[in-house]
Amino acid sequence: MQYILALDQGTTSSRAILFDAQGRSVKTAQKEFRQIFPQPAWVEHDANDIWNTQREVIERVVGLNDTAVLVNQIAAIAITNQRETTVLWDRRTGEPVANAIVWQDRRTADTCDRMREQGYTQLLQEKTGLVLDAYFSATKLAWLLEHTPGARAQAERGELAFGTIDTWLLWKLTGGRVHATDPSNASRTLLFNLHTLQWDDELLKLFNIPRALLPEVRPSVGHFGESDPSLFGRAIPITAMIGDQQAATFGQACFSAGMAKNTYGTGCFMLLNTGSTPVASANRLLTTVGWQRTINAQQAPEIAYCLEASVFMGGATIQWLRDGLNIIDSASQVEGLAQSVPDVGDTYLVPAFTGLGAPHWDGHARGTLVGMTRGTTKAHIARAALEAIALQVADVFAAMQKDSGITLAELRVDGGACKNNLLMQIQADFLGIPVVRPAITETTALGAAYLAGLASGFWSSTDQIASQWMIDQRFEPSLSESARQAKLARWHQAVERAKGWAQD
Repeated sequence: MQYILALDQGTTSSRAILFDAQGRSVKTAQKEFRQIFPQPAWVEHDANDIWNTQREVIERVVGLNDTAVLVNQIAAIAITNQRETTVLWDRRTGEPVANAIVWQDRRTADTCDRMREQGYTQLLQEKTGLVLDAYFSATKLAWLLEHTPGARAQAERGELAFGTIDTWLLWKLTGGRVHATDPSNASRTLLFNLHTLQWDDELLKLFNIPRALLPEVRPSVGHFGESDPSLFGRAIPITAMIGDQQAATFGQACFSAGMAKNTYGTGCFMLLNTGSTPVASANRLLTTVGWQRTINAQQAPEIAYCLEASVFMGGATIQWLRDGLNIIDSASQVEGLAQSVPDVGDTYLVPAFTGLGAPHWDGHARGTLVGMTRGTTKAHIARAALEAIALQVADVFAAMQKDSGITLAELRVDGGACKNNLLMQIQADFLGIPVVRPAITETTALGAAYLAGLASGFWSSTDQIASQWMIDQRFEPSLSESARQAKLARWHQAVERAKGWAQD
């Protein structure tokens, strides 16, 4: 057994990656799938598109059509996934009853507004560690039950199944035999109690969600079942499931309290390991489960909690420059274009295209471009887009330090956009601390693979994993403190202009 197969199911593409015992990626396949936008601020996926693309990339990687890599060399499968995205399907047929509602979707923002007015904010934060926002799964699932013909009655009869993407993939991989999730994904639903680590009856009643819909919650590391032999020619153990951002935290070897990472993907997600006790946020950040794993049969499963801050538009901001404005042909061109000007010329982009995440949580905010003059060029807008990503991260970084009481010494980074050297230097300047990029930046898939490998004996310990983590480049801040504070103040002026726009 020479490899771990990691399935990394993201917001815009499905990937499969084979890792060897040194944590190196030896074979990768990726395929994008449709993004569905039925109305402004609505975002959907066809869950069958997700499964079909995921299956296709697995087949390309495991060598079903060639002899480069044999299926019987795979020790275990790991699943990591876009979180909060909500799938509802028929247990008998295995077919979705509606399109999946994506984490970016804002259709239930008004529902969340009403619930806040009714005074449910504190209850939800105390039980789930989350803010009351359309980002999470509960209001999405409630919407599907109310707006899909016959779904409510079917759900009450136990005929339907709910899952986030991890649960959907597990169901399909096991041929419908296993309906389960893990605490890292369950803790993103607004239905899971952080303290009991179980689905909460009071919250199910609040959102009118039948318990019969819900998957079993199992530790992130363990035996989730085996792939159906008809898929890949043999049954392969599935030994880890974990949400993408928690997986990246593990892949960055942030095993100890006080270590933090930021992932630059479609959105930006910063997680700080706070240890075995959840830390409540006073600054509108999220308290979430990092992972839960069993060390040995004599001990209770180990739990790690995290503080998390979510920025909705990270790499998606660059996609907007490419697909919306057509000022670049590929994402890789943005760095050169932005470097062609020395600064943004006092132009600020607030990419609140689907609202603002932490620490603002304004579902009615909308994208805003301010400060333009006749001298503003596409290069200034490109640089403003990079700065917008870094400035959003700086806001959540400040809130995270306030909540935790920890002064972070460095920030470990990963995700596709972290390969942009200009963005990483801007990020270090706006944070005022070093930004550290590892040699392996595909840490989401790697973290899931590490967990699956620990469960299957492929790796012996977290110490062995930590020894494999290596630095590619370290970006030191070069901006004076006064200049940094002035930049942040100007940015906050622009953010205020974006807030509440959709209500006007």
